[in-house]
Amino acid sequence: MAARLKEKYHKEIKQALQKELGLENHMAVPQLKKIVINMGLGEATQNSKLLDPLVADLAHIAGQKPVTTKAKKSIAAFKVREGNAIGAMVTLRADKAYEFLDRLVSVALPRVRDFRGVSTKSFDGRGNYTLGLRDQLIFPEIDYAKVEKLKGMNITIVTTAKDDNQARALLKHFGMPFRQGA
Repeated sequence: MAARLKEKYHKEIKQALQKELGLENHMAVPQLKKIVINMGLGEATQNSKLLDPLVADLAHIAGQKPVTTKAKKSIAAFKVREGNAIGAMVTLRADKAYEFLDRLVSVALPRVRDFRGVSTKSFDGRGNYTLGLRDQLIFPEIDYAKVEKLKGMNITIVTTAKDDNQARALLKHFGMPFRQGA
């Protein structure tokens, strides 16, 4: 079964975007390429056991096993040695990416306290959007009672858009709640 948002993209959003952006070729219409979720944990340098609940939470949120990220360089000031595990990340593609974006927009973001929308300034100039979240509790998959420590995460949405305006239009059609007047 295909993801709900992917079906909506192919049936409605693609044609609407083609008209809105004035594109003649339907293959030039921007689409979702992948979503990268990254959780870093600085305290893992002293205690590597702190990384296990982080990896488990990320696996529940993403629906697939994350990869632990290791330090590339030694930094004495942060007590980090090269090769130390300092976080976890997961890359979602195809149906899993669409399903995650659907859950993020319709379930998780509305659960954020005092939510007024996401920033429109977090585009990188090449059609990619990065969103930072303060804690993992906004996802319904996470059991509130089992969480020992709140951990933030970065979610990068990679699109095939050529510029920020195309990516903004695509994400708006997907239902991303952008902040008004910003």
